[in-house]
Amino acid sequence: MLEGNKVLVIYKSKYGSTKRYAEWIAKDVKGDLIEGSKVKVEDLGKYDTIVFGGFLYAGSIKGIKVITENFQSIKDKRIIVFAVGSSSEKSKEVEKTFVTNLNGELREKVKHFYLRGSLNYQKMGLVDKVMMGMLRIMLKKALKGEVSADERAEMEEILKAYDNPVDWTDKKAIEPIVQCIINKN
Repeated sequence: MLEGNKVLVIYKSKYGSTKRYAEWIAKDVKGDLIEGSKVKVEDLGKYDTIVFGGFLYAGSIKGIKVITENFQSIKDKRIIVFAVGSSSEKSKEVEKTFVTNLNGELREKVKHFYLRGSLNYQKMGLVDKVMMGMLRIMLKKALKGEVSADERAEMEEILKAYDNPVDWTDKKAIEPIVQCIINKN
């Protein structure tokens, strides 16, 4: 625990990337770590800083309700949210996701970060494979049209990951989050 700053790191992970980032953050700031479904609302009051990490799924940050539904009782705390997905940090969709998931007072109060996870099509469940199959079709179609060089590179990178699993997780990526917690800014 940081002196005078008791930190709770909450996470919601499906394939492991979000959990890995949450573990790294909790270890670096000597905070407590808990899986989102095990959070007790009354325990949130014991912390000065609450960090939540969730994975991106169909435009939403999974598990974010632990923050949004309890915001009125924790809004005096420092709140940090990180989302983990397979898109590049440059993707327009990343900022749209934060705008959609953190609105109004939440948007003003919550510091937010995006971290890149991993993509392993072979390990996905059936529903995720179907959704990813639709994404594959959309990406191939989009590549036939006008797209920027950055968008093209990202689309091609995602398409390659269908056959070759990719892990973009990087411990260095948590540094801005750790600094935000330590510096209380």
